Amino acid sequence: MNTIVKRKIKKEVIIYLFAGIVTITVISILAINYVNDYRYRQTQEYKLLEHGYSKEDTNEFLHILNEEEIEELLIKEKNDSILKFIKEKYYIKKNLDTYLEFEKENPEFSSYDIIAMVNVHANQEWYEKTEKSNTELGNVLLVNKYYQLNENYTPENLTTVSNWYCYGTQQMVKEAYDAFINMYNKALESNIKLIINSSYRSYQDQEETYNQLKRTYGTERAEKQAARPGHSEHETGLSFDVFTKNNTTTEDFKNSDAYLWLKENAHKYGFIERYPEGKENITGYAFESWHWRYVGIEVATKIYEEQITFDEYYAYYIENQQ
Repeated sequence: MNTIVKRKIKKEVIIYLFAGIVTITVISILAINYVNDYRYRQTQEYKLLEHGYSKEDTNEFLHILNEEEIEELLIKEKNDSILKFIKEKYYIKKNLDTYLEFEKENPEFSSYDIIAMVNVHANQEWYEKTEKSNTELGNVLLVNKYYQLNENYTPENLTTVSNWYCYGTQQMVKEAYDAFINMYNKALESNIKLIINSSYRSYQDQEETYNQLKRTYGTERAEKQAARPGHSEHETGLSFDVFTKNNTTTEDFKNSDAYLWLKENAHKYGFIERYPEGKENITGYAFESWHWRYVGIEVATKIYEEQITFDEYYAYYIENQQ
């Protein structure tokens, strides 16, 4: 075989081998790309994007939720409101579908208000579905339009309030009463003399109060101003209505120095403003500057610092943990 032929064969072999290497390389690259693409399609990021969520929202979901929660999210119809609810501090996972449904029917409410109302059951009609109040919870016993005491309930350790601190004959749970005396003495240093106008009421007392308001003002107004028997905070022995010597009506107490002092200091002694202004949709009651409730210093401080109602505290920190 001559030299020219040998060179030609060698060149063809080299070309053939090079072509083979290129082919193998291309196939390998394609295979790797296919595997990588397949793997990416199995990721939660890809699934969320395919579900219709934006890249930004997807990244937030991946940061906030665990794998199981994302899988649950992917089962649901895509909804842009889901992320804003999840990002709210008092979001409760089991309530998500109810948040979405309530928002659809009430678009005027903010995501915070929707979460608060659903958590405390205020998306339901007053007294529509009631549960028994857990009387074993002591100072954090909840009584409202959704939680009820039976007609035979009487708080333990009721003690009579000295007429030095009240009008008429009043009773309170001793721990709450002792805390009130401490608060009373501190308020005196600011020339504020707190006077209890109404504290513990029995079921029968509350029934009389409610019916009187109903006869006088009608059912609608009575429901906003007073609880039905079994549903009143006064039946716990942990709450009271308070005035001062110069502010003896519910109309003017909100403008008093006493009210301003209580708002800034009551939590230090374990008391909270039970029905604050602007929270009517959550508490179910009109603003009552004069109505205060004992829950203990730790809980009162948390409620004060987070600027939430007792209903919200109970729903998120107690009921949600059970």
